[in-house]
Amino acid sequence: MRAELKSPEKDGAIARNFLSAFAAESFFVYLSFRTEADTSEIVRALCAQGKKVRAPRLVGREMVAAPYTEAFVFNGYGIREPATGGDEPCEIVVAPLLAADREGYRLGYGGGYYDRYFSAHPDALRVGLCYEGQLTDRLPRGRFDLPLHKIVTERGVYAYRD
Repeated sequence: MRAELKSPEKDGAIARNFLSAFAAESFFVYLSFRTEADTSEIVRALCAQGKKVRAPRLVGREMVAAPYTEAFVFNGYGIREPATGGDEPCEIVVAPLLAADREGYRLGYGGGYYDRYFSAHPDALRVGLCYEGQLTDRLPRGRFDLPLHKIVTERGVYAYRD
């Protein structure tokens, strides 16, 4: 379904909406994979602005915010990640998702990486990127699920908590 929603125009609108909505010095941004909302324009713009940009890197069962570089490897899931680097927390964490509900809860891929990261970094602003068609009324949630503060789509920014 997400593949049918994806388009360069929507990805561009998501990037513009994101870049106009958030002012911070440090960003932890996922590196888009397959049909996820594309983050390449966001990463390029943040780097060009001199912002501190970090990307997910798996270390065992944990995810760290490693410095963004062009030196990538592919992890066990086939996703690009920085080849080296430990956790350098950021003000804003940008997470991918399969679906999100009207209360800011996200459906991820089931590994719990982002939920564990959110729990370990409670002061970070949690932001999801998705296409409008990925929003639904309510998703199932578990006791370890933490909602996003904001979700950015091609139509705008939804705020759930500050």
